[in-house]
Amino acid sequence: MSITAASDAVDLSPSSPSLSGLDGINFFLAGMQAGFGPFVAVLLADEKWTQQDIGYVLSVGGIAGLLSQLPGGELLDSSRSKRLLLALGAIVVAVSALVMALWPILPVVSVALVLQGLTGGVVGPAVAAISLGLVGHAALAERLGRNQRFASTGALIATGLMGAISHFLSYRAIFFVSAALLLPLLLAIVRVRSADIHFGRSCGQPNHHTSAPPPRAERLSLSKNLNLLIFAGCLFLFQFANASMLPLAGERLAYRNGTGASLVISALIILPQIVVALSAPSVGQLAQSWGRRPLLLIGFGALAVRALIFSVTVDPPLLICIQLLDGVSGSVLGVLTALIIADLTNGTGRFNLAQGFVGMLAGIGAVLSTTFSGLIVGNFGSAIGFLSIAAVALTTVFLAWLLMPETRLPETKLSNEKSEPLRSA
Repeated sequence: MSITAASDAVDLSPSSPSLSGLDGINFFLAGMQAGFGPFVAVLLADEKWTQQDIGYVLSVGGIAGLLSQLPGGELLDSSRSKRLLLALGAIVVAVSALVMALWPILPVVSVALVLQGLTGGVVGPAVAAISLGLVGHAALAERLGRNQRFASTGALIATGLMGAISHFLSYRAIFFVSAALLLPLLLAIVRVRSADIHFGRSCGQPNHHTSAPPPRAERLSLSKNLNLLIFAGCLFLFQFANASMLPLAGERLAYRNGTGASLVISALIILPQIVVALSAPSVGQLAQSWGRRPLLLIGFGALAVRALIFSVTVDPPLLICIQLLDGVSGSVLGVLTALIIADLTNGTGRFNLAQGFVGMLAGIGAVLSTTFSGLIVGNFGSAIGFLSIAAVALTTVFLAWLLMPETRLPETKLSNEKSEPLRSA
């Protein structure tokens, strides 16, 4: 039951316990992480923190998350046991939630959010690496779709549970629940057999079949991978446009609808997650049959349509309907991000470092988004703010359409994964 590396030979058909364990990892990890984000600000506001202090600790945690991306990717590429790193990251997240619930004071919360942020470069990418190591590149698209379904379902259930607990008990109780989810998460990690995870595949070197560490391309080779740079640029622009959409819509509704806006905002958050849970497996299947590029254009285009319609209406029912497009973008990007990176780094041994690079750029885009949109809205109004977001989103669509090629690998190349006995991570 220990979480250690092994070196037994495996094939391309991982055991049922490993696959069900991966389902559990996605479900409980998303539930644990649901305790952070908006709930942090709510807890600290309830503890009578100033807006400046809340903004400070959230910013510090976000910066830590950005700084962790590249080192986290490097660590995942070199480590034989992705499960161990995932377990350690989950423990850090749980401890951070626990200390925030017990001592919601500035120094403690600052350290807790920094630690939680530092896990961002390991925890999410580790799930993608384990998935790739388990099922191989040929089956990765459908596996990522399944991952996304379980993650969205876990986040939905945990958010509802935490909301009910905060209503009947306290906001601090949310973080006790988040910490308590560590136990089922660790049990799910243990169910994944180390012998089922191929070390070479898990870092983008599927044709490496010995017990020695797989060969890797030079780190700087990623900077010469033009298609990877284009994709990273597209995700930067997507997050630059997307990250501020919901906060701006929430502010607009709050000004016009007062206290009645809370139910509408809740619907704007929850309904897209339902769309993701329902549609993500289909996205994985279509990524194999259609290819990656058409779905990527759909995901980017959905954001542009949302922004354009948000700029001309504040009607709550219409906004809720249009916000379902956020679920379309979420399911597409949730599946395609790791999948396209795996396509573009196949054979390099740098899959996880590339995940860190792309994640860092996307995170920078999200951080800059709220600042940029706040300046536009403050000076020109919310309609112009949404139109500026739509312009960025349309730029993303055109950039992907003009420059981003289809990345799906030919079947002959994928079949090489099955040519020799494999060694585990």
